[in-house]
Amino acid sequence: MAKDPTTIFVCQGCGAQQRKWLGQCPDCRQWNTFVEERFRAAAQPAAQTRFAASYRQATSMAYGSIAAQDDDRTTSGIEELDRVLGGGIVAGSLVLIGGSPGIGKSTIVMQIADALSRNGAKVLYVSGEESERQVKMRGERLGVVAKDLFLLPETNLQSILAETGKLHPDFLIVDSIQTVFSDLIESAPGSVSQVREVAAQFMHLAKQTATPVFLTGHVTKEGSIAGPKTLEHIVDTVLYFEGDRHHNHRIIRATKNRFGAANEIGVFEMTNSGLVPVGNPSEVFLQERPENATGSIVTVSMEGTRPLLVEIQALVSGTKYGSGRRMTQGFDQNRTSLLIAVIEKQLGFQLAADDVFVNVAGGIEIDEPAADLGVVAAIASSFRNLQIPPETAVFGEVGLTGEVRGVLQASARAREAQTLGFKKLILPESNKKGLEKLLGIRVLGVRNLEQAIEALF
Repeated sequence: MAKDPTTIFVCQGCGAQQRKWLGQCPDCRQWNTFVEERFRAAAQPAAQTRFAASYRQATSMAYGSIAAQDDDRTTSGIEELDRVLGGGIVAGSLVLIGGSPGIGKSTIVMQIADALSRNGAKVLYVSGEESERQVKMRGERLGVVAKDLFLLPETNLQSILAETGKLHPDFLIVDSIQTVFSDLIESAPGSVSQVREVAAQFMHLAKQTATPVFLTGHVTKEGSIAGPKTLEHIVDTVLYFEGDRHHNHRIIRATKNRFGAANEIGVFEMTNSGLVPVGNPSEVFLQERPENATGSIVTVSMEGTRPLLVEIQALVSGTKYGSGRRMTQGFDQNRTSLLIAVIEKQLGFQLAADDVFVNVAGGIEIDEPAADLGVVAAIASSFRNLQIPPETAVFGEVGLTGEVRGVLQASARAREAQTLGFKKLILPESNKKGLEKLLGIRVLGVRNLEQAIEALF
């Protein structure tokens, strides 16, 4: 007689299991994340043995006999997406695309399916949230005319794998991973057990049949992909959609990529006909830069292998309260507070009684230390009420003693500033070597904040 399933409580944040409900998870320390699930010990082995027959038996191979796959990448038909993926789609790769609702996940995977199908590939699009009629309506709006694109409105994992075995598609797209469930696990779709099992089965399918699989995933209110963190460990590539819904551009950032550089970004413009790649995003972020305004400076940031020019704005104003507020958007607030303390100590600016607001224009987020000098320059410009010449760009890391430290890939940053017509570039002295010969741009190296402020004003 089969043993009755037991009840366990599973943390929806990390996947930890407990026999009783707990208010706080002892592993990830998150509150109110335990959900009751029905668990049968034999379900996991049964799921593996049921589909094992459709997979080839793995055997050991000599390292030298394995062919390299870099030359076998398949273009997605979208140049910006190929950049983020590291040059194209690798056979047998499992790609996870996450983002908030309405940001463009379903749009980009539909455009990927259309571009691949136009190139002669057979694509299976599994929709767990929409019917085939709804997907067709979106396809008509995007101008999809693919002939080898097959739609499957299904949420049952076993049915999806069975259809995949019959159709043998070249690419598989699943929208979304949280809606797919396995009938071998007694828990609701989207739970930790279901997401982990479904992702593992798609991973086996991708590796054993060399079929690239794209998964879309929802994000939580904290901005991370819903489900256990193990989901991001299972997949080969994790792509995050960024951007404000009130802006018309979107950014796809690779936070994990086993086949290319991490933190690479692709910039798109949201239009009525879908997501349009932006070839030169620096022009997009600088096209509405105000003229004759204080507290504005352009800094050169590196996103993966791409130099990106963005505008940093700062506003320093008196406060009615005892101490000033520090608010940031697009830049780390703790880092901003640290830089304000360095400004007060090393430059003698009295900012304790002032509100300081820092914003990275365009909705992009910068998390590298090379933007420190740009933040300091913008705050100094607003505090002194002096305009920085609009053809000036800066970059450099600022230390606690006020020194300006060198950064990586300085030559790529300088050439990008030169290409966009900037006439003056202020950078760390250690990065100046070899850049004096750049035509049409004046390169100034600084060692500390005092020299930087003198060069700016």
